[in-house]
Amino acid sequence: MKLLLDENLSRRLVPFLQEAYPGSTQVALLGLEQASDLALWQYAGENAYLLVTRDADFYDLSLTHGAPPAVLWLRLKNPDKSEVLRLLVGRRDAIREAFAAGATCVELWP
Repeated sequence: MKLLLDENLSRRLVPFLQEAYPGSTQVALLGLEQASDLALWQYAGENAYLLVTRDADFYDLSLTHGAPPAVLWLRLKNPDKSEVLRLLVGRRDAIREAFAAGATCVELWP
């Protein structure tokens, strides 16, 4: 499972995610920081990414368009990078299980 981090999540997380989520990246690293939510949605779906965001707009897109891509909605208020990293890596197995079971959007709380 590879992650596409939305622009509201730091690109500095990417190197630390590679062991748990090989091939993961962030939208700015792909030159997509000015892309619309729908364009990011389509890119993630076409390139087999799990879209990770703190933005409710992607939840709305998951309801409207379905998967792919699937969405991991981090329900965190102004987290630091270490908190996001702990959440994503620490709950990797639960995240994988939820999406393997067919979830299209999973909300993740600390």
